[in-house]
Amino acid sequence: MNDLEHELHYPWGDTLPVSGRTIELAPGVRWLRMALPFALDHINLWLLRDRDEAGREGWAIVDCGIANEATRAAWEQVFATELQGLPVLRVIVTHMHPDHIGLAHWLTERWGVRLWISATDWNAARMASQATTGFGGASAAAFMARQGLTDPAAVEKIKARSNYYASMVPQVPAQFRRLMDGDTLRIGTHDWTCLAGYGHAPEHISLYSRSLATLISGDMVLPRISTNVSVIDLEPEANPLPLYLASIERLRALPADTLVLPSHGKPFRGLHARIDQLKAHHDARLADVMEACGRAPQTAASLLPVLFKRPLDLHQTTFAMGESIAHLHALWLDGRLARATGADGVDRFQTR
Repeated sequence: MNDLEHELHYPWGDTLPVSGRTIELAPGVRWLRMALPFALDHINLWLLRDRDEAGREGWAIVDCGIANEATRAAWEQVFATELQGLPVLRVIVTHMHPDHIGLAHWLTERWGVRLWISATDWNAARMASQATTGFGGASAAAFMARQGLTDPAAVEKIKARSNYYASMVPQVPAQFRRLMDGDTLRIGTHDWTCLAGYGHAPEHISLYSRSLATLISGDMVLPRISTNVSVIDLEPEANPLPLYLASIERLRALPADTLVLPSHGKPFRGLHARIDQLKAHHDARLADVMEACGRAPQTAASLLPVLFKRPLDLHQTTFAMGESIAHLHALWLDGRLARATGADGVDRFQTR
């Protein structure tokens, strides 16, 4: 546990659900975990006791895991042991990233139910599952090269990842029910308010239940790591970091003792403290970028050792590059940095 985590409270300590089983966190709220084949090796998923319009009892699934046999097998075990003989009535997805939507098609087909998601993220997922967009392939490789990632081996590996998203999200449901900011979902006996967040995904939806004093935060607020905020090749002049910071600031309106159910890490209390920590983290990184750009013009790639103090594999490097660009763009579009494209076609930033 790092020093910042001591400011948070983990009601279940180090207890984690084993694969294919759940832990009940509150009446009708169950926590399960699925494995991921990355350094970030898990995703938290949620089961909410539900009732449909006909009065049939069942469960709502919140987030799905990536599409692979291990995740399907874990879900089948959950279905066999954790649903109390009741069906799944709907599948809710917070956003379009593969670990959240990957098995949505399989789950909705398996149970004959509807996917609930924001329209923006449904469209983004459909597009990404059918063509390489922002996660690999020639366009992503060229964009990374323009940002100073000139190592030929790394660029070739990114170019070769032309089916990266589709390998984890081979299909997205053809129909969906739209979630929007401020919508209220009646899930079982509790109302859950949709809270849209930006900067991490196009239109991320978190869910808050006042009666349960519980926030399903998705990836917007994580207890141990900072949420990835990236610029990708689809929107090369994007400015997602201010959007993200404004989104988490809006969550401060929730009670300080809210139970936060994050997609990675452990359920915790201390929402306001964590918002303060995340804002301080990004303020410090922005200051680091300003200092470096004051010494000499910098590329996103040259700033990686400044922003990340550990070795990065290729998967981590692509996310780190996106974050580095996001911090540069926040300062550039705020007028504090100037951007210039060199004769080598690489963008460099320096203080004005």
